[in-house]
Amino acid sequence: MFDSLSDRLQGIFSGLKSKGRLTEQDIDSAMREIRMALLEADVNFKVVKSFIRSAKERCLTAEVMDSLTPAQNVIKVVLDELTRLLGENDAKLTLSSRIPNVIMLVGLQGSGKTTAAAKLAYLLKGKGHSPLLVACDVYRPAAADQLQTLGDEMGVKVYRGDGQDPVKIASEGVRFAIDNLRDVVIVDTAGRLHVDEDMMAEAEAIKEAVTPDEILMVVDAMTGQDVVNVAQAFAERVEFDGVIMSKMDGDARGGGALSLKQVTGKPIKFISAGEKPDSLEEFHPDRMAKRILGMGDVISFIETASKIRADEIEAETAERMQRAQLNLNDFLEMKKQVKKMGGVSKLISALPGGDKAMASGQVDESALDRMETIIFSMTKKEREHPDILNGSRRARIARGAGVTVQDVNQVMKQYNETKKMMRKMMPAMEAMEGGRGKKGKKGKGKGKGRRPRLGIPGMGGMKMSDLKKLQSMIDAQDK
Repeated sequence: MFDSLSDRLQGIFSGLKSKGRLTEQDIDSAMREIRMALLEADVNFKVVKSFIRSAKERCLTAEVMDSLTPAQNVIKVVLDELTRLLGENDAKLTLSSRIPNVIMLVGLQGSGKTTAAAKLAYLLKGKGHSPLLVACDVYRPAAADQLQTLGDEMGVKVYRGDGQDPVKIASEGVRFAIDNLRDVVIVDTAGRLHVDEDMMAEAEAIKEAVTPDEILMVVDAMTGQDVVNVAQAFAERVEFDGVIMSKMDGDARGGGALSLKQVTGKPIKFISAGEKPDSLEEFHPDRMAKRILGMGDVISFIETASKIRADEIEAETAERMQRAQLNLNDFLEMKKQVKKMGGVSKLISALPGGDKAMASGQVDESALDRMETIIFSMTKKEREHPDILNGSRRARIARGAGVTVQDVNQVMKQYNETKKMMRKMMPAMEAMEGGRGKKGKKGKGKGKGRRPRLGIPGMGGMKMSDLKKLQSMIDAQDK
């Protein structure tokens, strides 16, 4: 979404880094280029004007931190201002103590409202809630059918009601939720191709009938500057609480997302990138700002990794991973976990400079598939005992997988390096677990036969808290 803006800003900062000392003229020149980059990204011109004025003033008056170069200080100022522009603090979904909570979605037709409703239900279901989807779009052909299909795929109940009165359907849906012990109701309302009086009046009537705890507006991130005008129109009539920004994986310039909070005062609460049920995620302004500046987003990747259930890995495999005695079946399992986390592209994109590497074609996204093919061409004995893979066996595997012997050798090299890395990590992991080693008898006999706790699958036993500490150390060095 922000690829073009990200490239421009990183180019500007690269020019600053080459200078040991920055003059006022250098800062003026950099701010002019940043202004142009933001305007070309379709950011509201009033927002750009305010952003540049504040950033320039801070760059000229702020004390230079001893731990940073002048160029790094400018980058830090721009990062802070960009975070403020996007919302500064995380805006969480607020659910009240009443049962059921009612969440009402509004927005234009084609903004991805129905899909967003289903994704939100899936997200809440994963957090232990029992959501109900209510289909109140009685105008768009097959809108209720679409919601029903999505609900069935995600295991979420959908209330469709009878007749053509959306206000009545919404009210009945809430009563149905009470009768069937559903604690969250998500009302999918009708949209139009553009803002009109009928749509607004209907939204107001549904709001009055079900008194929602949260009203979320779904906007298409690819709409551009018009997003702000639409959001203002809805804010005046239904006073929504936050925004779900859909289609963040598109190739639009993204200026609407950067302008929304400042112009309307309404925070972005969720963003959606992709068609998968789990592609809706909470919006974090600071993380998005870092990604725009090419600093990566390690924390979000860690959180995605932590959602993968450790108990999907068999006890025997877990034991080998704990002891760093991997075989190729375990190696294959680790790679599968990477796929579940979004694949190589998501992993690389989360790292500083990763988006740029992806855009320039430096990352081979088909590498995991090729590796799987090679391992599946081995016999069961070869996968369990990789040490027996001599030259003739590797040649046979290469022929079976349709690759070269060099490709097979490359997989084995990766496997051996992973094994060495995990072997080195084990002492540190044992220390984190309380120093239990060969001599440690602490807790002996407790939990005998239980599966070892792996923490984040495929991460060598590291827990999310450990990786967050690592990210905190990285952030501290960046400041």
